[in-house]
Parts: sequence; C-alpha cells; structure tokens
Amino acid sequence: QVQLVESGGGLVLPGGSLRLSCASSARTFSSSDMAWFRQAPGKDREFVAAISWSGGNTYYADFVKGRFTYSRDNAKKTVYLQMNNLKPEDTAVYYCAAVRVAGWRTWGDYAYWGHGTQVTVSS
Repeated sequence: QVQLVESGGGLVLPGGSLRLSCASSARTFSSSDMAWFRQAPGKDREFVAAISWSGGNTYYADFVKGRFTYSRDNAKKTVYLQMNNLKPEDTAVYYCAAVRVAGWRTWGDYAYWGHGTQVTVSS
C-alpha cells in the first residue's frame, strides 16, 4: 500500500503563487510516474500535470502551461507542483496520484491517490 500526503494548499490572491508537495511512502517511489489532478466543486476531476519517474519528462494540461512546473526529489520521495500566476479558476482540491498503470492523463491511469489539498484563489 502506498500512502501519499499532499500539503501546501491555501488561500492566495489572483496572480499569486503556491507550491504543492506530495510525500510518498512507496519504496519504489524513484521508479514511479506521478501526477496531479484537481477537482472543483460540481466538476469532474481533471488532469493537471504528470512527471516521469526520472523527472526527465513532464506533461501539462493546456490551461496550466507556462504557469505550473512539476518537479521531483527522489531522495526525499517527494514531488512538487509550483503554481504561479494563479487564477480564480484554479480553485479546486488538488490530488496527488502515483504508480501509473496505463496512460498519463486520466485518473484511472494511476493506482494510488492522496486525500487532496485545497487551493483557493480569491481576492
């Protein structure tokens, strides 16, 4: 069983920044592709970004390209999502996902999920 713990969410003004973290308990973390998804009230969970096990490949949803950066520290078993120039429409619960079993951009592609961290962008 893999445990994922997200942190770093909060309330931020439009145009502000946050850095989300996701710490993993997996012994195989360094070989696991990871992803972030988000879910706003009344909406489906949607893909935000993904990163390969080495960190050499990253994938982003079009709506975050140029604003969000995904990185990882395999020694710390932690991934990070740096979010800049945040917009009110970025308000959602952000979920960390681990152990990719299929594609990259669908929530069913990952075997493990965290409980989420709330991000609210509002003035």
